[in-house]
Amino acid sequence: MSIEVGQAAPAFTLTDANGKKVSLKDFKGKDLVVYFYPKDDTPGCTKEACGFRDHWAALEARGVVVIGVSPDDAASHTKFISKYQLPFTLLSDPDRSMMTTYGAYGEKMMYGRKTMGVIRSTVWIDPTGKVKKHWARVAKAETHPEAVLAALSES
Repeated sequence: MSIEVGQAAPAFTLTDANGKKVSLKDFKGKDLVVYFYPKDDTPGCTKEACGFRDHWAALEARGVVVIGVSPDDAASHTKFISKYQLPFTLLSDPDRSMMTTYGAYGEKMMYGRKTMGVIRSTVWIDPTGKVKKHWARVAKAETHPEAVLAALSES
């Protein structure tokens, strides 16, 4: 399945760091930014998470909810959230089902070789549940949160 701007975002239900089930329907009426990343506490993923953290006040002022999704388990997410004081929810997708549906898991190039893995990407879902913008392959994790904020500000 591919993510198409203007189409309904695929439904999901995953578990957060506290074991609570979180679903797309929980965010009806809000702008939702879902970013997919490979692994907690790795250099690029940390820069991206801290970027969203550092822009948190501006995101919150716009009423935007941010969620990070990776294959990591709850214990890893809890440690990552605590270590970097992340103010947003991280969800666990151990079987990569949501990531596959959202085009965030598949073939990618890593160090010049084709491999299967998490594709760093982001989806902005509007208050009606439709895809507003899709960043299919994020090249620079450290500047991506700023690009997301800029897109939200233009709308």
